[in-house]
Amino acid sequence: MSGRVGDLSPKQAEMLQEFRGRVQDISPQLPSQSDHYLLRWLRARTFNIEKSESMLRKHVEFRKHMKADTIIEDWKPPEAIEKYVSGGMCGYDKEGSPIWYDIIGPLDPKGLLMSVTKQDFIRTKVRDTELLRKVCEQQSAQLGTHVEAITLIYDCEGLGMKHLWKPAIEAYGDILTMFEENYPEGLKRVFLIKAPKLFPVAFNLVKHFLCEETRRKIIVLGGNWKDVLREYIDEDQLPVAYGGSLTDPDGNPLCKTKIKYGGVVPRSYYVQDSINVQYDQTLSIRRGSSFQLEQEVFCSSSMLRWQFASESADIGFGVFLKTKGTDKQGVANMVEVLPSERYNAHFVPEDGSLTCAEPGIYVLRFDNTYSVLQSKKVSFSVEVLTPEGHSQPCNRREAHLE
Repeated sequence: MSGRVGDLSPKQAEMLQEFRGRVQDISPQLPSQSDHYLLRWLRARTFNIEKSESMLRKHVEFRKHMKADTIIEDWKPPEAIEKYVSGGMCGYDKEGSPIWYDIIGPLDPKGLLMSVTKQDFIRTKVRDTELLRKVCEQQSAQLGTHVEAITLIYDCEGLGMKHLWKPAIEAYGDILTMFEENYPEGLKRVFLIKAPKLFPVAFNLVKHFLCEETRRKIIVLGGNWKDVLREYIDEDQLPVAYGGSLTDPDGNPLCKTKIKYGGVVPRSYYVQDSINVQYDQTLSIRRGSSFQLEQEVFCSSSMLRWQFASESADIGFGVFLKTKGTDKQGVANMVEVLPSERYNAHFVPEDGSLTCAEPGIYVLRFDNTYSVLQSKKVSFSVEVLTPEGHSQPCNRREAHLE
């Protein structure tokens, strides 16, 4: 049985009901409570209820962190992303699923990573995915059949060494991991077209970020790719440039009103060239270790704010809250307030903040435990703003290296 609505074994149906009961407390925070939606999480973990529950609960926290419910209306990507990141939604396949195009060749990975943060890339992809989810809901209502996954056309023409730049591969890997962990079963099929000789090298660098089920959905097309696309997509839903009859209102065969084609990012967008931040402290974090800075916050609703930059390579960063009654405490026993992520702060200085829901000792942790060869030099500033907007007097506790 496929594990989908209408094609469940008695055992799978029983597991679905058990799963629904176990996640009932977080159901109001989910974008859907339907059987279709819950089964996606069960299929993603081969109907292992415990693993599926853990995955879904982490996704709820992810949605809160990313403000996914309102990201389409409330968040606008930086101008460099809006102008120079390629791709877009254009048309529907024969089953009514939206089609998304990723156009690789025109992308300028280094220029983009010099101009915006990796977190802005991830937020952009979350926004795009939430938009596609809503389009699937609209298609389901209009067609009277369930639509939950998209068709992806991956145009590899122009793929070159600039796209294999290590920081770009790492950023792309983080985006793929985000998809796999938070939007399971969101892809129906992936068409790879115009793949150059370099493609196998590029694919080997990123394929380990993809689960086996996602890999099985990838279809690499040869010289007859236009004919194959027309087997799945009606011509009036396919741009002329991709073998169909669809054009922009002005006749443009590339449908540029729907699909962006990117380009080289002007140096005027480079953040590193235009920002000169004076930091309070600079230190070196040894390979395989981390640095923790304890900041006591006296008032609830205070804002904890930080800026940091690293040299030569990225650095991990997260914020934790110490639980009461314990002084010496590892992060594993603290409350995770801001999930630890790797930041490309060697390209774009990071500037972030969070509102402290409660007073306490907040631990800002710079993580270099994943690096087995390289120490990291990090410069940073930290401050606390009270609800009245005043800067709280410096009250940092002892900072230490792990």
